[in-house]
Amino acid sequence: MLVTRGPRAAILAACASLLLAVSACGTTDKPEEAATPQVRLYGTDGNMQNSFAAELKDRADLVDGMKGTTPLTPLSDDFKQRLRTVDSKLTDYLYAAESYDAVMISALAAQLAGSTDPADIAKQIVGVTTNGQRCTDAASCLALARDGQDIEYRGPSLNRAGFTDLGEPATASYATLHFDNQKINDAKTEFVGAGDESGVSTKAAPKPKKQRGGRNDRSDGSPLILGGLLPKTGDLALAYPPLAAGVALAIREINAAGGVLGDPVTWFDGDDGTNPAVAKATVASHVKNKVQVIIGAAASGISAAVLPDVVAAGKILFSPSNTDAGLSQADDKGLYFRTAPPDSLQGRALADVILRDGPHRIVVVARKDSYGEGLQETVRAELERAGFGSDRVKLLTYEPPADAKAPPVDFGSLAGEIKNYKPEAVLVIGFGESAGLIKALADAGVPIRH
Repeated sequence: MLVTRGPRAAILAACASLLLAVSACGTTDKPEEAATPQVRLYGTDGNMQNSFAAELKDRADLVDGMKGTTPLTPLSDDFKQRLRTVDSKLTDYLYAAESYDAVMISALAAQLAGSTDPADIAKQIVGVTTNGQRCTDAASCLALARDGQDIEYRGPSLNRAGFTDLGEPATASYATLHFDNQKINDAKTEFVGAGDESGVSTKAAPKPKKQRGGRNDRSDGSPLILGGLLPKTGDLALAYPPLAAGVALAIREINAAGGVLGDPVTWFDGDDGTNPAVAKATVASHVKNKVQVIIGAAASGISAAVLPDVVAAGKILFSPSNTDAGLSQADDKGLYFRTAPPDSLQGRALADVILRDGPHRIVVVARKDSYGEGLQETVRAELERAGFGSDRVKLLTYEPPADAKAPPVDFGSLAGEIKNYKPEAVLVIGFGESAGLIKALADAGVPIRH
């Protein structure tokens, strides 16, 4: 009912009288129960994917109605089909394009450098994406690079603008995703751009070396060797299939186009375990096997943990999925790159998705690591900019499991705290383990909106 401002006092008085009358009738309804609002769930790139529903097992219906954002560009049917030739069971494509582009850029940088020395490759990586002749596939890009021409690579994830001086995308595309019937409803997916093309690097890379004969002269005489540092196990294992498919597809297409510097690209598999100890052991193995470029890690906190080891060994760490904005300023000696955009961009898109639903009180729950706490702070700042102070936003964190063998997180007390706060929106920033929080909320009697 639409009411004008004039009779507001009379209306308030009438409402007060009605409340008194109801109270006098001796109602047994509990005010605190009636006041408990329905809660809409929101997620991020760590859990907004089809495989996340399986983490809830027989309670997968709890994710229905959940919304969230993830770095994602509209992927062509052709690219998806090529990915499925690598993995026919693929159900998600999250970061598949970014892993594909990370491998492609690394290979093109080595070809332009005329060297497989990591320091030489690193000097070419930003330039591969800027100020040259545009190309979009392995065959044409490698042909230009072999001819000693500057190129401007555009791929499935890097299609608007190139890298900044820091070695990360200047612009990004985000998707707003919706869970319906225990899976992502593609028909509801919306895309929004973020970032600024003015941030693209204008620095000139070293002059490309033209390939003469079958091979370039290389300082170490070896082929280009890439090593994986991807989550085959651990909390982020649900993201492994698309990451691995993107890598495998890129290597297959590069080698079908003649390889790099006259040799096929070599790949050493490796697990980051979503665990620093596992990841460090994998890095040590890659160093022993003379890997020049390490593709990974998947989680920002894992990359932060292993980056000193990678830099000390003089190798390149190129992540397809790190989003912690703090990594932009890491002491990397120019050896760290990523195709995923920093969360300084995702935070704005995520806050907008939540605010569009009009909640009055919001809880933001995050993993206690660089990814979770970094994105939580970015979202908080964006909500504050929109007028949501600390009285309307509650921040909570939890310790993620140490490894895959650790007991699951006990989210009971956290769920109780959220219930008592009575929010209309709960943002869950986590990986596969965050399914436990959603089940705990339901067990605590929080009415999840579907």
